[in-house]
Amino acid sequence: MPKMKSKRALRKRIRLTGTGKLRRYRAYRRHILTSKHPKRKRHLRKPTLVSHAERRLKRLLQA
Repeated sequence: MPKMKSKRALRKRIRLTGTGKLRRYRAYRRHILTSKHPKRKRHLRKPTLVSHAERRLKRLLQA
């Protein structure tokens, strides 16, 4: 049986933290930034954790 390959696109977007959680960057910060408030853009800058409901993503990373 061949080895399972990890999803390379997902590996570029999500990283594992030291405790095994998934870290991702936020959406809505690509274009039309003039209409967004500075506070909103500042908060979008920081990474956040993937919700626990999306734990299937961890399986796609580990192959």
